[in-house]
Amino acid sequence: MRWKVGGSPRFLPFALILVILVIAAGLAAAQSGTSTPRREPAGTYRRPLGNEPVSLDPARIADVYGISVVQQIFDGLVRFDQTLAITPSLAQFWRASRDGLTWTFTLRKGVKFHHGREVTADDVVFSLTRILDPRVKSGAADAFTVIKGGAEFRDGRAKTVAGLTAVDPHTVQIVLEEPFAGFASLLAVRHASIVPRDLVEQDPDRFGATPSGTGPFRFERWDRGKEIVLAAYREHFDGPPGLARVVYRLFSGDPSDAIYEEFQRGGLDDSPLPVKNYRAAVADPRWVYVKRPMFSVRFYGFNTRVKPLDDRRVRQALNHALDRVQLIEELSHGRFALARGVIPPGTLGFNPKLAGYAYDPARARELLRAAGYPDGRGLPPIEIWSSVKNDPVMREHEIVRRAFDAIGVRADFRYLPDWPQFLKKLAAGECPVFLYAWFADVPDPDSFIGKLFHSKSARNYFGYVNRAVDDAVMEARKEIDSGRRVALYRRAEQAVMDDAPLLPIFHYTYERVFQPYVKSVEVSGLGDPYIPFRKIWLDRP
Repeated sequence: MRWKVGGSPRFLPFALILVILVIAAGLAAAQSGTSTPRREPAGTYRRPLGNEPVSLDPARIADVYGISVVQQIFDGLVRFDQTLAITPSLAQFWRASRDGLTWTFTLRKGVKFHHGREVTADDVVFSLTRILDPRVKSGAADAFTVIKGGAEFRDGRAKTVAGLTAVDPHTVQIVLEEPFAGFASLLAVRHASIVPRDLVEQDPDRFGATPSGTGPFRFERWDRGKEIVLAAYREHFDGPPGLARVVYRLFSGDPSDAIYEEFQRGGLDDSPLPVKNYRAAVADPRWVYVKRPMFSVRFYGFNTRVKPLDDRRVRQALNHALDRVQLIEELSHGRFALARGVIPPGTLGFNPKLAGYAYDPARARELLRAAGYPDGRGLPPIEIWSSVKNDPVMREHEIVRRAFDAIGVRADFRYLPDWPQFLKKLAAGECPVFLYAWFADVPDPDSFIGKLFHSKSARNYFGYVNRAVDDAVMEARKEIDSGRRVALYRRAEQAVMDDAPLLPIFHYTYERVFQPYVKSVEVSGLGDPYIPFRKIWLDRP
């Protein structure tokens, strides 16, 4: 870990193993340090968004759909480059004290928000304070309590965040409670985007629907249920983007087959792969096909606060009941990686020796018997909620239904395709079991273990509480030595898997097809939401 920053040093040593895919004049490898040739913005890029975002306010984004759009509208102090190194953005320079507690950021001068006002250090302090404001209810609040006074402000015990100071109009100082190895990466997440204080204070709710940032694209309009339109911001400090417009076509329930059909008709410029005729789509020579690992995990979560799921033996039994290898092969032709735990391959802290739960119906029945439900007798039907209801998910649910039936457990599937309402139901603890996918904001194990399983995390929809996991997470967050951090997160992950608050299924592989005229697409392990659209241009006849 480097504490003093100049230029673009590599903060994330594990990023060196990442494969970076770039479409440029076909498909070519990106070279570190290269830049996109400046060109006049031209053309409209049409891309699908699998669900409607909850908000376009960075502090309030609650899903990958919002991140995808916010990524283009806003800038943070720093950003990830194509190798997931931390590089300058609104902050042109920064340095850290020798003890890693005091960080000083020098802002670029003359950078303006889309509505015309220059960015100042006061906007930075305001933006980071908002994340911790209990009224905002930001999903990133827990992570930012590493800032001195952050926890007190979040809990209503202080009127300001002591560790955030605007030294002068172009200098920000951030003091931490204790050294945090992932702090630079934390500032690159979309929640930490810098927003204009004047507009947000004028009408916070309106800002989430009509945002104004400093990014390469400015917000133009949001037609609910139809599309979100962004236009090129020609005064961006990195120069104008290659595209004149980006249009997000809104779908509901992530219908990959329907999206791909629209892509084939020429109505979209990229698309996820369809479930039907998957292999034919991959081999189709008309498209540019991109594939790479992703920092993600898809799972069935268990609400540990409700019976019978408050008994970990029942949760363990459900883990043993499902043949996940067969499920992945049947539904995705084996293109996703089996999840034995939570932390995905390629991430710091991934444990290749983690055994997870083997397919073992006999052991599942033993566990149910020990929990007082021999052959499932006395066990009420278990509700399983999903925000998606399409053919692939229905086939998956039929496999899950049969697997649970085999051990005497009846699964009752419920569907709520309205994504914002589904999230509200999750947050209220109203889903006994829920199908969910988590994509990392930061390529760090804390984005999985801390974000999902710390007892105070806003994303802990499991109602899971384990003091040993909390302690390991908090110790790992302040540990600078990468070897000790890995050991702590692995210990926490093992404890989580022993308690089984989830049934992990697989880690996603990023797969997408692009129209052949789409050039200069960079995809990192953070996947689709973090593609820098400022670099893309269209080479249409």
